[in-house]
Amino acid sequence: MHNRIMITGAGSGLGREIALRWAREGWKLALSDVNEAGLAETLKLVREAGGDGFTRRCDVRDYSQLTALAQACEEKLGGIDIIVNNAGVAAGGFFEELSLEDWDWQISINLMGVVKGCKAFLPLLQKSQGRIINIASMAALMQGPAMSNYNVAKAGVVALSESLLVELKGEGIGVHVVCPSFFQTNLLDSFRGPTPAMKAQVGKLLESSPISAADIADTIYREVSEGVFMILPHEQGRLAWGLKQKNPQMLYDEMTSMCEKMRARQRSLA
Repeated sequence: MHNRIMITGAGSGLGREIALRWAREGWKLALSDVNEAGLAETLKLVREAGGDGFTRRCDVRDYSQLTALAQACEEKLGGIDIIVNNAGVAAGGFFEELSLEDWDWQISINLMGVVKGCKAFLPLLQKSQGRIINIASMAALMQGPAMSNYNVAKAGVVALSESLLVELKGEGIGVHVVCPSFFQTNLLDSFRGPTPAMKAQVGKLLESSPISAADIADTIYREVSEGVFMILPHEQGRLAWGLKQKNPQMLYDEMTSMCEKMRARQRSLA
């Protein structure tokens, strides 16, 4: 291992905490995000934590920006050992309220952004026999109501990761997928939803989380080194996933009643 890691969405939230966790081990980091002010702040914190590296603005919807980032990693770091496809946006709304533009936006960033990240960096990972860490969500496994576009994009990230796990094993490339539950983050800054009430509701979910982005980064660091494929950092998430595997109908019933409550609340606020 040469200890070189690339992280998308590194300008804030979980991306920043992942950067700091690896920086504390003295890694060299390639940090990318669309938010350049956030990136500059992350690099400063990374250096204070004992790491170093460079930043580059990158929109994961644009494959040419990702291939340019990969090239920069080769030029500045001599290659890459781990990529973390973390850039993501939040979205929500009942299916009938979501426009096709909402779908395109969600899929283009949260799913195709990960596909493009894997594709752009694959040649470098083949050389280093490196690792891919894709950040999905418990929404990929649990499909909560009023976020179908987010659920579908994140489920796609899990399916992609499972496919790559199998295909790349023979090449010595490790693959991991992380499914955090909601956690305290600034994901809501990017939230697109049809109603302010919906945003407030998702905000409540985020606030009720007892686990911080730094805790999640810690779990990712530990479980990646242990070779765990599917990383579920939240106790609650692990329990819910266990329940769904044993008794999916019970979970669907629970989600249905949650959905009815959400609709009732929406009606009362209308």
